[in-house]
Amino acid sequence: MNTLLAIHWNASPELFSLGPISVRWYGLMFALGFLFGFSILTRMFKYEGSDPVLVEKLFVYVIIATIVGARLGHVLFYGWDYYSRHLIEIFLPIAKGETGYKFVGFQGLASHGGAFGIILAVWLFSIRVSKRPILWTLDRLVVPIALVGAMIRAGNLMNSEIYGVATNLPWGFIFDRNSETVAKHPTMIYESLCYLISFGLLLYFYYKTKDLKDRTGFLTGVFFVGIFLARFLIEFIKENQETFESGMILNMGQILSIPFIVAGIWLINVALNKPPVIYKN
Repeated sequence: MNTLLAIHWNASPELFSLGPISVRWYGLMFALGFLFGFSILTRMFKYEGSDPVLVEKLFVYVIIATIVGARLGHVLFYGWDYYSRHLIEIFLPIAKGETGYKFVGFQGLASHGGAFGIILAVWLFSIRVSKRPILWTLDRLVVPIALVGAMIRAGNLMNSEIYGVATNLPWGFIFDRNSETVAKHPTMIYESLCYLISFGLLLYFYYKTKDLKDRTGFLTGVFFVGIFLARFLIEFIKENQETFESGMILNMGQILSIPFIVAGIWLINVALNKPPVIYKN
């Protein structure tokens, strides 16, 4: 296989380290994503005359749900065989190395678990705080989430993780830090670009169309289809994350994506066949 045109990648996953505490690019992208998401959603609420104070309350729910949901998703969907024997590592951001446990920040998170967690959090927020349908909140929240997803995949690139199978394409990456010797598909970049496209489409539908943002469930449906269909297709050229996936026709990421894709198509169809609904503030 020709590796002359391949990109050698050997970035450090750590931005800096202070004793047992290390600040990693992945965690930084996660934190910046929340910060940018808060700013974007606040602007959206102000644009349509909704109380921006709701955003502050919503993000308390979302941040907790994202971290807890993504962590439990990784544990239950991908690593239960390991974590059932290392229960302390489920709830603490640590990993066992040659010299003992070390603080490693955000890692071992599953996006599908985060999605389930966010849906549950928005449901609780809608009942207890906003007093509006869950889809009203999701239709606005999914816009910045698409951007956050793109940033998190950039963190995966810095970690040299969840990449694809071997390729002869000139943009293949040789992940030197993992002792790879052949070029692999940089699938985290593919996903990041797809998520950015979804983010751009959602912004367009929200700000530039006459009434799509008020067709309850439409933006959520577009998000589900755009994000999870991209994930489903890219998984075909991605290396399996866990050994148990090797004998599966569809891997775990694809199986978990299917319900979201179906739900997205259904939401778009329902939204386009019902009149827009404008909620008074």
